[in-house]
Amino acid sequence: MRTSVALATFFCLWFITLFVVLPFFARTQDEAGDVVPGTPGSAPSKINMPKVFAVNTAVASVAFMGVYAVIANL
Repeated sequence: MRTSVALATFFCLWFITLFVVLPFFARTQDEAGDVVPGTPGSAPSKINMPKVFAVNTAVASVAFMGVYAVIANL
C-alpha cells in the first residue's frame, strides 16, 4: 500500500470512528442540570474534545491496522 493511500484510508477511518466515539463522552444539558432556555435538554453541555480525539485516534489506529492487514495479505 502506498503511503498516500494509507494516509487517505486512515483519515477516512478517523472521521468514521469520530461519529462512533463522540456520543460516549457527551453530557447532555439534562444530565448536567443546566438547560439553556430555547435549547432542547438533549443538547450537549460540555464535551472534552482532546479526550475524544485521543480515544478516537486509538480506535482508528486499531481499525487501520486491521484494514492494512487485510489489504497487505491479498
